[in-house]
Amino acid sequence: MSSEPPRTKTPDEWLAAVAGQKRGRFKVFLGYAPGVGKTFSMLSEAVRRKSRGEDVVIGIVETHGRARTAELADQLEQVPRKLLEYKGTLFEEMDVDAILARKPEVVLIDELAHTNIEGTSHAKRFQDVLQILEAEIDVLSTLNIQHVESITPKVQSLTGITVRETVPDWVLDRADEIVLSDLTPEALAHRMERGDIYPQERVERALSNFFRRGNLIALREMALQRVTRAVDRTLDDYVERKRLSGHWQIAERVAVCISANPESRDLIARGARMAEAMNGEFFVLYVELDGDRTESRRRALEANIQFAENVGARVVRLKGSSVPVTTAEYISKNRITQVIFGRSAIKGWRQYLYYRALGKFMSEAPHVDVHIVTQQPK
Repeated sequence: MSSEPPRTKTPDEWLAAVAGQKRGRFKVFLGYAPGVGKTFSMLSEAVRRKSRGEDVVIGIVETHGRARTAELADQLEQVPRKLLEYKGTLFEEMDVDAILARKPEVVLIDELAHTNIEGTSHAKRFQDVLQILEAEIDVLSTLNIQHVESITPKVQSLTGITVRETVPDWVLDRADEIVLSDLTPEALAHRMERGDIYPQERVERALSNFFRRGNLIALREMALQRVTRAVDRTLDDYVERKRLSGHWQIAERVAVCISANPESRDLIARGARMAEAMNGEFFVLYVELDGDRTESRRRALEANIQFAENVGARVVRLKGSSVPVTTAEYISKNRITQVIFGRSAIKGWRQYLYYRALGKFMSEAPHVDVHIVTQQPK
């Protein structure tokens, strides 16, 4: 018998395993700090679902000595935990095999970022969850925003606290539903002061460290942004599936249409400011033209694109025979909400052609707000 540990699947292998097949639904209760009510909300939903006749069990839930949470947990069947010895100490871990053998409709799995003790099937609890989902069992789980891998460095720089357990972003993106368990920082601090979160002897230290008001405000903002991203992604899927029009959009998306002219940098800067003010995504669009293949215009275009990337834009190069039609197709498909065009101080037939092209764009993309900025040659 080999003593080597089982090989861990890559993200692509996990995602491929569930692609095109039935799987359980994955719901995550996301919070920004301990004590906001993630586990309580998860248990409350589980009790309601049980009352409707669903087969619900607890895989693992940590009550942390909170009486109301424990009362809810006591109303549900709990799959016995597995005892494992590690360095002379016994630990309790979730028993994945027992859950799969029991095969409930729904299982509750607390603390998604948890690292398992050596000797379990997987190194991380989120891997246990993915295996259970493959068995067509629904999973309710909990997670705090500081444990999301891409956000961890920012959390550590803001709070000075090292976050050791993380969940890859792709796991959270895999969730079918994300629910924000929210309290204002003031309400959370009051809960802490009453001893509802930690024992009284730990309260003062917690309030002066991780639970400082500034930390809580920043963490809450990160959690809100993450849920907004999930909502918008869900809407993207719905719009694409139902083939709905471009006005189906919640978050702002700002696009600037540029050319090889140096004046485009002013448009890019204006678009970046608008996107930041709206807390929206920022795009810079360019339609390739034959006239831009000269060396001087190529250099000018690359300089504009480099500037766009420096200010955080997603640069998109488009190809098509008609600039207004090609641009409008991208704007509509990607549900851009605000678009900025530049207009040189031109007269005569060139002005006529400009407005004709603009009219064509607006007829092809009627749901976008159009901003026209007059540019003076430099």
